[in-house]
Amino acid sequence: MLAKNEEIDRSEEIRLARAEIARIVDRYCATQGDGPTPVPGLAVGRATAPIPPTSYVFEPSLCISARGSKRVRLGQETFVYDEDNFLLTTFGLPSIIEVSQASDATPYTALQIELDLPMARQVISDLDVRGIVSHPGGPGMATGPVDADLLDAVVRLVRLLERPGDIPFLQALVHREILYRILLGPTAARLRQLVQIGTQTSRVARAIERLRRDFTKRLSVDELAEESGMGVSTLHHHFRELTTMSPLQFQKQLRLHEARRLMLNEDADAASAAFQVGYESVTQFSREYRRQFGAPPARDIKAMRSAVAADQQSRTAREGRTGLH
Repeated sequence: MLAKNEEIDRSEEIRLARAEIARIVDRYCATQGDGPTPVPGLAVGRATAPIPPTSYVFEPSLCISARGSKRVRLGQETFVYDEDNFLLTTFGLPSIIEVSQASDATPYTALQIELDLPMARQVISDLDVRGIVSHPGGPGMATGPVDADLLDAVVRLVRLLERPGDIPFLQALVHREILYRILLGPTAARLRQLVQIGTQTSRVARAIERLRRDFTKRLSVDELAEESGMGVSTLHHHFRELTTMSPLQFQKQLRLHEARRLMLNEDADAASAAFQVGYESVTQFSREYRRQFGAPPARDIKAMRSAVAADQQSRTAREGRTGLH
Protein backbone atom coordinates (compact mmCIF):
# COMPACT_ATOMS: atom_id res chain seq x y z
CA MET A 1 0.00 0.00 0.00
CA LEU A 2 1.10 3.56 -0.66
CA ALA A 3 2.08 5.71 2.29
CA LYS A 4 -0.15 8.70 2.95
CA ASN A 5 2.34 11.20 1.49
CA GLU A 6 2.70 9.06 -1.64
CA GLU A 7 -1.08 8.95 -2.03
CA ILE A 8 -1.21 12.74 -1.79
CA ASP A 9 1.56 13.05 -4.38
CA ARG A 10 -0.24 10.71 -6.78
CA SER A 11 -3.49 12.59 -6.28
CA GLU A 12 -1.75 15.85 -7.12
CA GLU A 13 -0.21 14.25 -10.23
CA ILE A 14 -3.69 13.25 -11.40
CA ARG A 15 -5.09 16.73 -10.72
CA LEU A 16 -2.30 18.46 -12.63
CA ALA A 17 -2.50 16.02 -15.54
CA ARG A 18 -6.26 16.46 -15.82
CA ALA A 19 -5.88 20.24 -15.77
CA GLU A 20 -3.25 20.10 -18.53
CA ILE A 21 -5.49 17.92 -20.71
CA ALA A 22 -8.36 20.38 -20.21
CA ARG A 23 -6.16 23.36 -21.17
CA ILE A 24 -4.86 21.71 -24.34
CA VAL A 25 -8.29 20.48 -25.42
CA ASP A 26 -9.84 23.89 -24.71
CA ARG A 27 -7.22 25.62 -26.84
CA TYR A 28 -7.56 23.09 -29.65
CA CYS A 29 -11.38 23.21 -29.74
CA ALA A 30 -11.35 27.02 -29.70
CA THR A 31 -9.55 27.08 -33.06
CA GLN A 32 -10.21 23.70 -34.67
CA GLY A 33 -13.54 22.61 -33.19
CA ASP A 34 -14.64 19.26 -31.79
CA GLY A 35 -14.02 15.89 -33.37
CA PRO A 36 -11.08 13.93 -34.80
CA THR A 37 -7.63 15.49 -34.53
CA PRO A 38 -4.36 15.14 -36.48
CA VAL A 39 -3.26 12.59 -33.88
CA PRO A 40 -4.47 9.23 -35.29
CA GLY A 41 -7.28 7.77 -33.20
CA LEU A 42 -7.66 10.83 -30.95
CA ALA A 43 -10.86 12.88 -30.91
CA VAL A 44 -11.64 15.73 -28.52
CA GLY A 45 -14.80 17.49 -27.44
CA ARG A 46 -15.93 20.47 -25.39
CA ALA A 47 -19.46 21.51 -24.44
CA THR A 48 -20.50 24.80 -22.83
CA ALA A 49 -24.15 23.79 -22.45
CA PRO A 50 -25.85 20.57 -21.32
CA ILE A 51 -26.14 17.88 -24.00
CA PRO A 52 -29.64 16.37 -24.12
CA PRO A 53 -30.05 12.61 -24.57
CA THR A 54 -28.39 11.98 -27.94
CA SER A 55 -27.82 8.88 -30.08
CA TYR A 56 -24.23 7.73 -30.31
CA VAL A 57 -22.52 4.52 -31.44
CA PHE A 58 -19.33 3.90 -29.47
CA GLU A 59 -16.56 2.20 -31.43
CA PRO A 60 -13.83 0.33 -29.51
CA SER A 61 -12.39 3.21 -27.54
CA LEU A 62 -11.22 4.72 -24.27
CA CYS A 63 -13.09 7.85 -23.16
CA ILE A 64 -11.67 10.17 -20.51
CA SER A 65 -13.22 13.30 -19.04
CA ALA A 66 -10.87 16.09 -18.03
CA ARG A 67 -13.74 18.18 -16.71
CA GLY A 68 -17.33 17.17 -15.98
CA SER A 69 -19.20 13.90 -16.45
CA LYS A 70 -21.21 12.07 -19.09
CA ARG A 71 -23.99 9.52 -18.68
CA VAL A 72 -24.17 6.66 -21.17
CA ARG A 73 -27.22 4.38 -21.43
CA LEU A 74 -26.64 1.00 -23.06
CA GLY A 75 -29.84 -1.03 -23.22
CA GLN A 76 -31.13 -1.09 -19.66
CA GLU A 77 -27.76 -0.31 -18.06
CA THR A 78 -26.29 3.11 -17.34
CA PHE A 79 -22.60 3.98 -17.15
CA VAL A 80 -21.16 7.27 -15.91
CA TYR A 81 -17.64 8.43 -16.62
CA ASP A 82 -16.18 11.52 -15.04
CA GLU A 83 -12.91 13.02 -13.85
CA ASP A 84 -12.13 9.94 -11.76
CA ASN A 85 -13.40 7.15 -14.01
CA PHE A 86 -12.87 6.34 -17.68
CA LEU A 87 -15.22 4.51 -20.05
CA LEU A 88 -13.91 1.54 -22.03
CA THR A 89 -15.91 0.22 -24.98
CA THR A 90 -14.80 -2.88 -26.84
CA PHE A 91 -17.61 -3.16 -29.44
CA GLY A 92 -19.52 -0.79 -31.67
CA LEU A 93 -22.43 -0.30 -29.28
CA PRO A 94 -25.48 1.93 -29.90
CA SER A 95 -26.16 4.06 -26.84
CA ILE A 96 -27.70 7.27 -25.52
CA ILE A 97 -25.30 9.89 -24.15
CA GLU A 98 -26.13 12.88 -21.96
CA VAL A 99 -24.23 15.68 -20.24
CA SER A 100 -26.42 17.26 -17.59
CA GLN A 101 -24.08 20.06 -16.48
CA ALA A 102 -21.88 22.29 -18.65
CA SER A 103 -21.47 26.04 -19.03
CA ASP A 104 -19.05 28.71 -20.26
CA ALA A 105 -17.56 28.86 -16.79
CA THR A 106 -17.26 25.08 -16.36
CA PRO A 107 -17.34 23.41 -19.78
CA TYR A 108 -17.51 19.67 -20.20
CA THR A 109 -14.15 18.67 -21.69
CA ALA A 110 -13.25 15.15 -22.78
CA LEU A 111 -11.38 12.99 -25.25
CA GLN A 112 -11.88 9.67 -26.98
CA ILE A 113 -9.03 7.36 -28.00
CA GLU A 114 -9.87 4.77 -30.64
CA LEU A 115 -8.31 1.46 -29.66
CA ASP A 116 -5.85 -0.13 -32.08
CA LEU A 117 -7.00 -3.75 -31.77
CA PRO A 118 -4.12 -5.40 -33.67
CA MET A 119 -1.72 -3.53 -31.38
CA ALA A 120 -3.77 -4.61 -28.36
CA ARG A 121 -3.50 -8.22 -29.50
CA GLN A 122 0.29 -7.90 -29.61
CA VAL A 123 0.43 -6.29 -26.16
CA ILE A 124 -1.75 -9.09 -24.76
CA SER A 125 0.58 -11.65 -26.30
CA ASP A 126 3.60 -9.95 -24.73
CA LEU A 127 1.89 -9.80 -21.34
CA ASP A 128 0.86 -13.44 -21.47
CA VAL A 129 4.47 -14.44 -22.11
CA ARG A 130 5.24 -12.69 -18.84
CA GLY A 131 2.45 -14.63 -17.12
CA ILE A 132 0.08 -11.70 -16.64
CA VAL A 133 -3.46 -12.89 -17.31
CA SER A 134 -7.00 -11.84 -16.48
CA HIS A 135 -10.39 -13.53 -16.50
CA PRO A 136 -12.86 -12.53 -19.22
CA GLY A 137 -16.47 -11.64 -18.50
CA GLY A 138 -19.03 -8.87 -18.42
CA PRO A 139 -20.49 -6.46 -20.97
CA GLY A 140 -18.48 -4.83 -23.74
CA MET A 141 -18.69 -1.49 -21.94
CA ALA A 142 -17.21 -0.75 -18.53
CA THR A 143 -15.91 2.03 -16.34
CA GLY A 144 -12.65 1.96 -14.45
CA PRO A 145 -10.57 4.24 -12.23
CA VAL A 146 -8.26 6.79 -13.85
CA ASP A 147 -4.89 6.28 -12.16
CA ALA A 148 -1.78 8.42 -12.42
CA ASP A 149 0.09 6.04 -14.74
CA LEU A 150 -2.72 5.86 -17.29
CA LEU A 151 -3.32 9.59 -17.17
CA ASP A 152 0.38 10.29 -17.62
CA ALA A 153 0.33 8.39 -20.92
CA VAL A 154 -2.87 10.12 -22.02
CA VAL A 155 -1.35 13.55 -21.29
CA ARG A 156 1.60 12.73 -23.52
CA LEU A 157 -0.77 11.71 -26.33
CA VAL A 158 -2.76 14.95 -25.99
CA ARG A 159 0.44 17.04 -25.95
CA LEU A 160 1.06 15.89 -29.52
CA LEU A 161 -1.73 18.27 -30.59
CA GLU A 162 0.72 21.09 -29.83
CA ARG A 163 3.75 19.24 -31.19
CA PRO A 164 2.60 17.98 -34.59
CA GLY A 165 6.12 17.18 -35.71
CA ASP A 166 6.30 14.49 -33.01
CA ILE A 167 3.10 12.71 -34.08
CA PRO A 168 4.62 10.26 -36.62
CA PHE A 169 7.33 9.22 -34.18
CA LEU A 170 5.56 9.07 -30.81
CA GLN A 171 1.84 8.43 -31.39
CA ALA A 172 2.11 4.64 -31.76
CA LEU A 173 4.49 4.35 -28.79
CA VAL A 174 2.16 6.28 -26.48
CA HIS A 175 -0.88 4.38 -27.76
CA ARG A 176 0.85 1.10 -26.95
CA GLU A 177 1.54 2.32 -23.42
CA ILE A 178 -2.13 3.29 -22.99
CA LEU A 179 -3.18 -0.22 -24.03
CA TYR A 180 -0.61 -1.65 -21.62
CA ARG A 181 -2.01 0.42 -18.74
CA ILE A 182 -5.57 -0.71 -19.52
CA LEU A 183 -4.46 -4.33 -19.67
CA LEU A 184 -2.90 -4.05 -16.21
CA GLY A 185 -6.08 -2.56 -14.73
CA PRO A 186 -9.49 -3.82 -13.57
CA THR A 187 -11.11 -3.52 -17.02
CA ALA A 188 -8.45 -5.63 -18.78
CA ALA A 189 -10.87 -8.53 -19.23
CA ARG A 190 -13.17 -6.43 -21.43
CA LEU A 191 -10.38 -5.70 -23.90
CA ARG A 192 -9.12 -9.27 -23.87
CA GLN A 193 -12.61 -10.52 -24.70
CA LEU A 194 -12.60 -8.76 -28.04
CA VAL A 195 -9.12 -9.49 -29.31
CA GLN A 196 -8.74 -13.15 -28.35
CA ILE A 197 -9.66 -15.09 -31.48
CA GLY A 198 -11.68 -18.29 -31.08
CA THR A 199 -13.51 -17.33 -27.88
CA GLN A 200 -17.27 -16.99 -27.58
CA THR A 201 -16.72 -13.24 -27.48
CA SER A 202 -15.12 -13.13 -30.92
CA ARG A 203 -18.03 -15.18 -32.27
CA VAL A 204 -20.47 -12.68 -30.81
CA ALA A 205 -18.38 -9.92 -32.39
CA ARG A 206 -19.06 -11.50 -35.79
CA ALA A 207 -22.79 -11.40 -35.09
CA ILE A 208 -22.52 -7.76 -34.00
CA GLU A 209 -20.68 -6.82 -37.19
CA ARG A 210 -23.31 -8.59 -39.32
CA LEU A 211 -26.10 -6.73 -37.53
CA ARG A 212 -24.32 -3.39 -37.93
CA ARG A 213 -23.69 -4.05 -41.62
CA ASP A 214 -27.20 -5.30 -42.47
CA PHE A 215 -29.39 -3.77 -39.76
CA THR A 216 -31.98 -2.62 -42.31
CA LYS A 217 -32.55 -6.20 -43.50
CA ARG A 218 -34.75 -8.89 -42.02
CA LEU A 219 -32.34 -11.18 -40.16
CA SER A 220 -33.13 -14.29 -38.15
CA VAL A 221 -31.35 -15.33 -34.99
CA ASP A 222 -30.91 -18.80 -36.49
CA GLU A 223 -28.99 -17.26 -39.39
CA LEU A 224 -26.80 -15.17 -37.05
CA ALA A 225 -26.09 -18.18 -34.85
CA GLU A 226 -25.07 -20.33 -37.81
CA GLU A 227 -22.76 -17.65 -39.20
CA SER A 228 -21.19 -17.19 -35.77
CA GLY A 229 -20.64 -20.91 -35.22
CA MET A 230 -22.85 -20.98 -32.12
CA GLY A 231 -26.14 -22.48 -31.05
CA VAL A 232 -29.11 -20.11 -30.80
CA SER A 233 -29.33 -20.27 -27.01
CA THR A 234 -25.56 -19.85 -26.65
CA LEU A 235 -25.61 -16.82 -28.95
CA HIS A 236 -28.48 -15.28 -26.98
CA HIS A 237 -26.69 -15.82 -23.67
CA HIS A 238 -23.32 -14.40 -24.69
CA PHE A 239 -24.79 -11.62 -26.83
CA ARG A 240 -26.84 -10.35 -23.91
CA GLU A 241 -23.87 -10.67 -21.56
CA LEU A 242 -21.73 -8.48 -23.82
CA THR A 243 -24.26 -5.93 -25.06
CA THR A 244 -27.01 -6.08 -22.36
CA MET A 245 -29.46 -6.73 -25.24
CA SER A 246 -30.73 -9.61 -27.37
CA PRO A 247 -29.66 -9.65 -31.06
CA LEU A 248 -33.05 -8.37 -32.20
CA GLN A 249 -33.09 -5.62 -29.56
CA PHE A 250 -29.60 -4.62 -30.74
CA GLN A 251 -30.85 -4.42 -34.34
CA LYS A 252 -33.79 -2.30 -33.22
CA GLN A 253 -31.43 0.09 -31.43
CA LEU A 254 -29.33 0.45 -34.58
CA ARG A 255 -32.43 1.19 -36.65
CA LEU A 256 -33.78 3.79 -34.23
CA HIS A 257 -30.44 5.56 -33.87
CA GLU A 258 -29.98 5.74 -37.65
CA ALA A 259 -33.55 6.97 -38.15
CA ARG A 260 -32.91 9.72 -35.63
CA ARG A 261 -29.77 10.73 -37.51
CA LEU A 262 -31.64 10.80 -40.84
CA MET A 263 -34.35 13.07 -39.43
CA LEU A 264 -31.93 15.37 -37.62
CA ASN A 265 -29.16 15.67 -40.21
CA GLU A 266 -30.87 14.93 -43.53
CA ASP A 267 -34.35 16.40 -42.91
CA ALA A 268 -36.08 13.06 -43.50
CA ASP A 269 -39.64 12.84 -42.20
CA ALA A 270 -40.64 10.05 -39.81
CA ALA A 271 -42.20 7.83 -42.47
CA SER A 272 -39.23 8.11 -44.82
CA ALA A 273 -36.72 7.46 -42.04
CA ALA A 274 -38.71 4.46 -40.83
CA PHE A 275 -38.74 2.79 -44.22
CA GLN A 276 -35.08 3.58 -44.88
CA VAL A 277 -33.95 1.76 -41.74
CA GLY A 278 -36.11 -1.30 -42.35
CA TYR A 279 -39.44 -0.68 -40.63
CA GLU A 280 -42.55 -1.79 -42.50
CA SER A 281 -44.98 0.03 -40.19
CA VAL A 282 -44.71 3.74 -39.38
CA THR A 283 -47.00 3.23 -36.39
CA GLN A 284 -44.69 0.58 -34.93
CA PHE A 285 -41.68 2.81 -35.63
CA SER A 286 -43.25 5.79 -33.84
CA ARG A 287 -44.22 3.65 -30.85
CA GLU A 288 -40.73 2.17 -30.49
CA TYR A 289 -39.07 5.53 -31.13
CA ARG A 290 -41.06 7.15 -28.33
CA ARG A 291 -40.24 4.29 -25.98
CA GLN A 292 -36.53 4.68 -26.78
CA PHE A 293 -36.12 8.47 -26.83
CA GLY A 294 -39.00 9.63 -24.63
CA ALA A 295 -40.94 11.60 -27.26
CA PRO A 296 -42.55 11.06 -30.70
CA PRO A 297 -40.16 11.55 -33.65
CA ALA A 298 -41.29 15.06 -34.70
CA ARG A 299 -41.27 16.44 -31.14
CA ASP A 300 -37.91 14.84 -30.33
CA ILE A 301 -36.20 16.22 -33.44
CA LYS A 302 -37.64 19.69 -32.84
CA ALA A 303 -36.30 19.69 -29.29
CA MET A 304 -32.87 18.52 -30.44
CA ARG A 305 -32.68 21.21 -33.14
CA SER A 306 -33.62 23.86 -30.59
CA ALA A 307 -30.84 22.64 -28.30
CA VAL A 308 -28.32 22.71 -31.17
CA ALA A 309 -29.40 26.22 -32.18
CA ALA A 310 -29.07 27.46 -28.60
CA ASP A 311 -25.57 25.96 -28.35
CA GLN A 312 -24.54 27.60 -31.64
CA GLN A 313 -25.81 30.98 -30.43
CA SER A 314 -23.81 30.54 -27.24
CA ARG A 315 -20.67 29.67 -29.22
CA THR A 316 -21.15 32.65 -31.53
CA ALA A 317 -21.59 35.01 -28.60
CA ARG A 318 -18.53 33.58 -26.87
CA GLU A 319 -16.39 33.91 -30.01
CA GLY A 320 -17.55 37.51 -30.37
CA ARG A 321 -16.43 38.27 -26.83
CA THR A 322 -13.04 36.60 -27.24
CA GLY A 323 -12.35 37.76 -30.79
CA LEU A 324 -12.19 34.17 -32.14
CA HIS A 325 -13.24 33.58 -35.76
